[in-house]
Amino acid sequence: MSVTAIGTYDFPARDVRENFPAPLLYIGWEDHMMFCAPFCLPLPAEMPFGAMVENVLPGAFGDHPDFERIDWSQVLWFKSGQPWQPDFGKTLAENGLGHKDAIRFRTPGLTGIRGSSS
Repeated sequence: MSVTAIGTYDFPARDVRENFPAPLLYIGWEDHMMFCAPFCLPLPAEMPFGAMVENVLPGAFGDHPDFERIDWSQVLWFKSGQPWQPDFGKTLAENGLGHKDAIRFRTPGLTGIRGSSS
């Protein structure tokens, strides 16, 4: 179904990078419906990916009873729906992550709460 505009749709975008304290990054945990949608977090482009995993993700996903059981060396990563392998020692920007990008991670062996999504 298409939408037909009834007038000019001309205004500046308000979700541009300059309007936020840092680039926005969407982060989701696959197979865990305790979190119904990815979190949208303002994260500095110069933050190392490993620091994000170690210091940011526990605050976002740490209430999940299985979070502490994640083996980060086995996690499968996705960027915009495609398999992707981040470098934990490089910054978010160096990993190719920019404003409003979306990443998701899947934890083999951990699905749902105590395996409820198996």
